[in-house]
Amino acid sequence: MSSHQTLITTHSVETPSGRIRYASAGSGPVALFLHGVVLNKHLWRHQLAGLSDVRRCIAVDLLAHGDTEIAPDQDVSVTANAKMLKEVLDALKIDQVDLVGNDSGGGIAQIFAALNPERVRTLTLTNCDTHDNWPPEAFKPFVDMVKAGGLRDTLDAMLADKTIFRSPGALGPAYERPETVTDEDIETYLRPLVRSEQRTRDLQRFVVAFDNKHTRVIEPQLRELRSPTLIVWGTDDAYFPVKWAGSLRRSPERSRRWSWRGPGSSSRKSELSSSTFCCAVISSAENSARRECASPIGESIRKWSAASFVEACGPPKALYGASSAGHP
Repeated sequence: MSSHQTLITTHSVETPSGRIRYASAGSGPVALFLHGVVLNKHLWRHQLAGLSDVRRCIAVDLLAHGDTEIAPDQDVSVTANAKMLKEVLDALKIDQVDLVGNDSGGGIAQIFAALNPERVRTLTLTNCDTHDNWPPEAFKPFVDMVKAGGLRDTLDAMLADKTIFRSPGALGPAYERPETVTDEDIETYLRPLVRSEQRTRDLQRFVVAFDNKHTRVIEPQLRELRSPTLIVWGTDDAYFPVKWAGSLRRSPERSRRWSWRGPGSSSRKSELSSSTFCCAVISSAENSARRECASPIGESIRKWSAASFVEACGPPKALYGASSAGHP
């Protein structure tokens, strides 16, 4: 099902953390999608379109991103974002979700799952912040630039000349094929961040607040998470090397982990990778082998379902292993 055939609507919901903007499509059990830094709900448009016949798909704009409206100087840390997600679910009267996270959104997903395990039906993580890899080493120059006060000029430059966004010196390395990111996509991601001085400051505060204490402190709770969990990792990601999937490892009989090479394998923000990955993952939860996903990873993952996984392996007992390194 293409995005042109599916009605994706946008809404706002009032919460104690602000007026949270989200996109929605479909009906049924809820799948909640979390984007990463500098992005917004637009990242997940392919998933909302492709999965609307098996899930009520919701993609939120995190605090300090997209069209979400917040108060000046409120907490925008990743833990504050996890708290916001609970408020959104409460306001929408949603009990449980299939939670999907990428990049910073994957770290926020871990925090949410640890603090609200009863709200997580299944958890899916792809290349994302884990353990003490926050911020990732390769992303630290961007963090340093933000701390030095260069964020607004950088955003303005990327909006004025979209080739800068796609360049190796900016966000090009985040994509398998930067040339496929359209000018319209870049506008959608970045324009809200310069709509006002406050919005730019909010993003600055979000980035400056990056600290792996948020993921380290919830590890004991995360070890107790029993929701079926899938970890899927591209092997050539400059920001999240595959060893960080190892930090999320479980005993083999209690989890499923996949790594892949090929289209999208180096990207944490690839339009193709995100579409292929989540189409496969959420479809697998419904055992929807009929769904076509345009890569070998889709062919592999969709062969198993959450139901058959639990039957064969039992619910996963521990998300984190004893080590923060090592291949899955």
